[in-house]
Amino acid sequence: MKILIIHQVPYPKMQYHLGLDHERHDITYIGYSARMEDLPTSLRAQRLSLDEGEDLAEGIIRQTSPQDGYQAVLSLSEFGILQAHSVRRHLGVPGDDLAMLQRVRDKVEMKAALRGSGIAFPRFFPAPDLAAPDWQGKTVLKPRQGASSDGVRIYPELGQAWTAFSELQDGDDWQLEEYIEGSIHHADGLVQAGELLDLTVSRYLNKPVDFAKGYPLGSYQLATDPRHFAFAADVVQALGIRDGCLHLEFFETADQRLVFLEVANRMGGAGVVDAHWRHGGIHLPSHEIAIRLGLPRPQPQAGSGRFHGWLVFPGHHLGEGEADLRVPEDLANDRRVDRLHTLPAGQALNQNITYHEWQVPAFVEASAETPQGLAAFLSDCMQRIQINRKPT
Repeated sequence: MKILIIHQVPYPKMQYHLGLDHERHDITYIGYSARMEDLPTSLRAQRLSLDEGEDLAEGIIRQTSPQDGYQAVLSLSEFGILQAHSVRRHLGVPGDDLAMLQRVRDKVEMKAALRGSGIAFPRFFPAPDLAAPDWQGKTVLKPRQGASSDGVRIYPELGQAWTAFSELQDGDDWQLEEYIEGSIHHADGLVQAGELLDLTVSRYLNKPVDFAKGYPLGSYQLATDPRHFAFAADVVQALGIRDGCLHLEFFETADQRLVFLEVANRMGGAGVVDAHWRHGGIHLPSHEIAIRLGLPRPQPQAGSGRFHGWLVFPGHHLGEGEADLRVPEDLANDRRVDRLHTLPAGQALNQNITYHEWQVPAFVEASAETPQGLAAFLSDCMQRIQINRKPT
């Protein structure tokens, strides 16, 4: 099969070689030069680079032709799926429906599509030139197509949020959303031909929106709950998601009500892929590739029999310089730690919001026999690991 891969997600996260036989298939990678540099030189594949600042779709269309004979286009990044639709049209290659792609990218459209489905979701308000919303209290202002909680703001009162919304120059790219009290979960799995498969649900430690403010973020896997699976399956059906990875975030309120937050048709970030792989033996990117290309899915490996989780400590809020990291010895050597990642000595703090373990001051991957034990350990790490900026 001749395959064009739009390479945006860092290779260490994707590990395409685990899901694609590069000797059997004719593979071309295309992407921005900085990203293309992380492709292993050992991969048998053609490589095409885009100019930095060049529009993704326009750049790919400029360098490809229907006469190239591509049979499939893979785009496994949240930030490329809409552009990949244009590329597929240019190349005459089948793929996901544009309306579905917009539903899993735009936070207004995804909630609007849930109306009448029976799935609970926050009240929302899509445009600043309409009359004010009808709820009161805490209100969230967020980009319609954002990720990693970048740009999300929480206001104690609707009036303050409404004022901020009205003052935005690009207000049509934002939305207001009712604040929901409850724990936040993420559900990660696979969808094939509209059917939900292999779901694992985890509960966040801290909230993703607080990571941008400099607080650590983590999650730990929960025991199987039929309510969670049914909820995720209902979301898949309501939004018409057909194939690939599912990353769904939802609230669970004090009275155990499940409330939709947002969804993406791609694998989760941070430690999601490795935690899912260790727990159930399924490497999400490899299985997604097989599903999208119509190839047999890989045989799952043996699961660990343990519950897995991760904890990431940000550094973007500390300013320029190096991290002063202090990890208590008993935590670093604890049997529940699967891997502890720290920045090498001399490496500067990343100034951008990132969940990548090789770009943050500290990243813990851990596991335990029970969700409760894992949550307690990760909470202990959250309290006792200290990160500051080294004085200059």
